[in-house]
Amino acid sequence: MSAPVLDLGLVPPLGEPRPQPVPEVTTTALPSGLSVVVVPRPGVPLVELRLRVPFAAASPRGAAQHTARASVLSGAVLLGTARRDATGVAEALQGHGAELSVSADPDRLLFSTTLLAEGLVPVLGVLAEVLTSASYPGDRVEAERDRVAERIAIANSQPGVIARTALAARRYGTHPYAVQLPSAELVARVGAPALRKLHRERVLPAGSTLVLVGDLDAAAATDAVAAALEEWTGEGTAAVAPPAPTLAPGHLEVVDRPGAVQSNIRLGGPAPGRTDPDLPAVRLASMVFGGYFSSRLVGNIREQRGYSYSPRSGVDHLTAASSFTVEADVATEVTGPAFLETWAELGRMALAPVTEAELDAARRYVLGSMALSTATHAGLAGTISALIGSGLPVEWLAEHQAALAAVTVEQVQDAARRYLAPASLTAVVVGDAERVTDSLRALGPVDVTASAAAAPA
Repeated sequence: MSAPVLDLGLVPPLGEPRPQPVPEVTTTALPSGLSVVVVPRPGVPLVELRLRVPFAAASPRGAAQHTARASVLSGAVLLGTARRDATGVAEALQGHGAELSVSADPDRLLFSTTLLAEGLVPVLGVLAEVLTSASYPGDRVEAERDRVAERIAIANSQPGVIARTALAARRYGTHPYAVQLPSAELVARVGAPALRKLHRERVLPAGSTLVLVGDLDAAAATDAVAAALEEWTGEGTAAVAPPAPTLAPGHLEVVDRPGAVQSNIRLGGPAPGRTDPDLPAVRLASMVFGGYFSSRLVGNIREQRGYSYSPRSGVDHLTAASSFTVEADVATEVTGPAFLETWAELGRMALAPVTEAELDAARRYVLGSMALSTATHAGLAGTISALIGSGLPVEWLAEHQAALAAVTVEQVQDAARRYLAPASLTAVVVGDAERVTDSLRALGPVDVTASAAAAPA
């Protein structure tokens, strides 16, 4: 028996995207310089907490060392306080449904947890202990340091990490953003005294933001934060990254991994920041090019040619720079053809007009993704933390949605010509240089460099 055929005429048309609601937000600046942002969302008795501390390397010269120390500190900060050991800290949090996690990136140190609404005061008390009296016990720090060093050594041998690192080095030169991951050797030299010093000098309330989203009364929650974190003080303001330079793309770089069965293609270039009026058109141009399954790049090198399983493009934001990036992982034998097709699709974005259907589909996808990303407590807390960390109000969400809705085909075409032009992008390929370089040289000059971790895939 044959399967029934779906009559697409019975499927109702998609409605217009719903407007992005602007959440009710209460923002308070405490005497310490900490900004407290509370978003009441009654219904589910849970609260999302995000404390964002700007934590960028202060200068290019010390970026590698700072990144090494930050990578250890993000785990070691929970190893104990003046009152409790690591087990005691974990138990005090778990009694209120919380489990504090800490992560670091080139811009910030982020403390995150989900907790029961009734446990806000005691969880803030534990957070205050961590912020004001983290002990960094020597033996536990050594164990954490060795664990991080091992993890980083493994990560730095992965081709995707090698490609990201090589692209960042080419894009940012001596700027701290060029250091994606520290070396395992630098991490292995981090000691407890250095972490205590870094915490004292850099984990500061001034310039930091604490976001609470959930079943809360805004005034009571703000008072609870002020009382709990009253003793978190310090000289100075949390550090943000210096402006990132715009460097010429240069030649295509091949990072040699002898014997690799796969090549990792990465391209990147400057993109407009969150406050730039060009951003909505560039986001939509990126989506049409390679941002989702119905994009031109996916249709070409995945669906038509089978070169790559999941090529993608996107616009990424850091505090001091925004980037348009393209990624594709392909078999070694098709590296040249895959790079050529990617390059050609970028050029086609400027030459082959984007259709109204392409623009409408891309717009719906972006607007839908925005709605989904802020539908949960966790998603909204993360989004607000990132926005405020970039100096933007929560109203930006609705303003950006309106700007996306107003973008025209002509604006997308202009954005593609200015930001997606292949000659303006820095290109890196990680793979077996002996097998891929000749085919890539047919497209232009190529520089070959050795990988610090050149083990076969």
